[in-house]
Amino acid sequence: MFFIDVILPIPLKQTFTYSVNKDEAAFLQPGMRVAIPFGKSKVFTGIVYQVHDQAPVGYETKSIDHILDETPIITIHQLKHWEWIAKYYMCSIGEVIKAALPSAFLLESETMIKLSTEINIEEKSLTDEEFLVFEALQNQTSLHINEVRSILDKKNVVSVINKLIDKKVVDVEETVYEQYTPKLVRYVKLSSEYTSEENLRQLLDSMSRAPKQREVLMNLFVLSSQTKKPITTIALQKKSNASASTLKSLIDKGVLEEYFIQKDRVEFSGEATTDIKKLSEAQTKAYQEIKATFAEKDVVLLHGVTSSGKTEIYVRLIEQMIATGKQVLYMLPEIALTTQLITRLQKYFGEKTSVYHSKFSVNERVEVWNNVLNEKSKAQVVIGARSSLFLPFKNLGFIIVDEEHEPSFKQYSPSPRYNARDSSIVLAKLHKAKVLMGSATPSLESYYNAKTGKFGLVTLKKRFGNVLMPEIELVDIKEKSRKKQMTGHFSDRLLEEMRETLGNGEQVILFQNRRGYSPVVECTTCGVSPQCPNCDVSLTFHQYKNQLRCHYCGYKIAMMLSCIACGSETLDTKGFGTEQVENELKPLFPNHKIARMDQDTTRGKHAYSKLIEALENEEIDILVGTQMLAKGLDFRNIGLVGVMNADNLLNFPDFRAHERSFQLLQQVSGRAGRTQKRGKVLIQTYNPYHQILKQVSVNDYAEMYKEQLEERYNFKYPPYYRTIKIVFKDKNLKKVQKASAWFAQALQVPFKENVLGPEPPPIGRIKNMYIINVLIKIPKNQSLDKSKKYINNVQRSFNTIKDFSSVRINIDVDNY
Repeated sequence: MFFIDVILPIPLKQTFTYSVNKDEAAFLQPGMRVAIPFGKSKVFTGIVYQVHDQAPVGYETKSIDHILDETPIITIHQLKHWEWIAKYYMCSIGEVIKAALPSAFLLESETMIKLSTEINIEEKSLTDEEFLVFEALQNQTSLHINEVRSILDKKNVVSVINKLIDKKVVDVEETVYEQYTPKLVRYVKLSSEYTSEENLRQLLDSMSRAPKQREVLMNLFVLSSQTKKPITTIALQKKSNASASTLKSLIDKGVLEEYFIQKDRVEFSGEATTDIKKLSEAQTKAYQEIKATFAEKDVVLLHGVTSSGKTEIYVRLIEQMIATGKQVLYMLPEIALTTQLITRLQKYFGEKTSVYHSKFSVNERVEVWNNVLNEKSKAQVVIGARSSLFLPFKNLGFIIVDEEHEPSFKQYSPSPRYNARDSSIVLAKLHKAKVLMGSATPSLESYYNAKTGKFGLVTLKKRFGNVLMPEIELVDIKEKSRKKQMTGHFSDRLLEEMRETLGNGEQVILFQNRRGYSPVVECTTCGVSPQCPNCDVSLTFHQYKNQLRCHYCGYKIAMMLSCIACGSETLDTKGFGTEQVENELKPLFPNHKIARMDQDTTRGKHAYSKLIEALENEEIDILVGTQMLAKGLDFRNIGLVGVMNADNLLNFPDFRAHERSFQLLQQVSGRAGRTQKRGKVLIQTYNPYHQILKQVSVNDYAEMYKEQLEERYNFKYPPYYRTIKIVFKDKNLKKVQKASAWFAQALQVPFKENVLGPEPPPIGRIKNMYIINVLIKIPKNQSLDKSKKYINNVQRSFNTIKDFSSVRINIDVDNY
């Protein structure tokens, strides 16, 4: 008898053993998928972990349904890495697999299938069984796997469905992200053959009989001379009062060319157009230093000020790595960044770049996965958000973690709660690859590691082209309000600078880290503000939909006219978000184009690239946004950055609040003046004497680092201590209090005063679940492994207590 151990994508710690016959055992390898029965009626896709001949003790093994792959879709390195993630972040390997694999790979009995949208199906190519499913889907929008079983009258249907997916006949139905269809902007330009004067004159002469077409052309020249921006067909039609058919006939004749600026990110058409830029003196020095440091250290931190041209150095290093035939992973914190970087890297490496992140459809993710697995050249450089860490690299040589300080590299929920920056170092070790982390404001932990010699450190102090760092000015809005020099939320200083910047034809970015119109609506008569019924937060007012919404659970109601408590019609809004800033700007700058970038406006897959392209094409004059703006975007023409209110960043109950504020403000400031002219940054605050704001204004990272490190040492926080946060959730407040107290007491035996809590967080109830936290601090000299083992043992005993069976526990290792 032969057996296989299988990992299932469910949160259970152990592997499961199934029996296989001799031929199957000879064929199966770790990393292949098999469909297996689980429980009474469920079918899961499991991953083969190992093949052996030891029968398990104490139970009869079931046999597998069938094998889904010809070759493994998961590499041995991946399995090792995932085991490390599961062990280090204290979760099950099943949870890691669920997070790592595109859901199309993991069919289970709950899966729904529907007909593919790109239907041009050769019915002759389908087998009888496949045709039956296809026919059933003609009459129904979607089918449950159990329904497919009854149609085909057999148990094993997963292989039939898999074949249909491969033939692109059906798709796996998932939660649909895309409620937003991207709009294509149509632009026109004069065809290249008419750019010479002679051809143009002939063309205009030949048009004497088509006065309307001729007028359209004349207007195109007028518009082109007035602006450097691309010209939309709509603008041209308006200007020349022409019909769409006139334009169409010009395009058909080949006089005008039309092009669209909404591009799909996966496809790349065209050649790699540009050679790699020459590095400046400072860049060359940094580049040489990095190469030299890599000889001794596997991880190097590049601390380069904003706009110092870190990307060009990365490009140079990638180029070298590709030449040796190895794969490169370029990780970014924010999807918005990938869109901008793709265009830059594709100019250098053409076909060789692929993108991978969660806004992609399942099919696109599967394609990239297979390309990486088969070491195709089109996936030699993978650019992605944190999930790209899970791809099946076989020959990884180099990992870049850009903006390594970003909190977005850490996953908070669901499990695995991993940090992509830290996990990438382990991944590189498995592949014997090198890691380069880059940031203008490194996280304290990384900088500490670099200073203590664990990582290499290379600094780059000059901006590219020797542009000066932006001039940063703090505006005291407490003083301005007293002197009545505020217009809404804008100080006279900020408005004056904005007018000057816009007058110079430059763009303005305004930063406010709250979305919505205003975070609190309050009745001025009785002081009551509408609360979310499921969470302990007040509802945020969104004006464009005229509704109050909870940003935690999605609860929403229409905005009321009168107070729910006393009935008075005296509702007032307190605080302000991006939407309110946008609304205040409209009357102040009626002739300028204003746009907003936050979670509400970037729902769709292409929403980011649309906004970024519009800003690059200078179709937007003022962009208002949340912290998405601070993520290393590179715009050529930003003259001014305004921070609407720095205080809500600083006064936040978190040991990293000051470090994060410094990073955010420094990064936002770094968006200003990135080409020839020096940019300007205005930070509005009620407390201009705050230590952090002073350090930001003189760009003093070293001082901030020193001060924060001292505080961390005194109060026992990272990098001197490790922290593990344990979160308890339950619908019953008494039960969750009792459970967390029991757990904390058990932890106090070995950890003593290093257990903080149990304490409720600032928002103590979300989605009707009461939350209580316990924090454990582990000093450097204490074994992390033994500490985790102890916590696991406590959790095991906890799970046997009947009273606590409904309490959910999440363990978050390195919860910062």
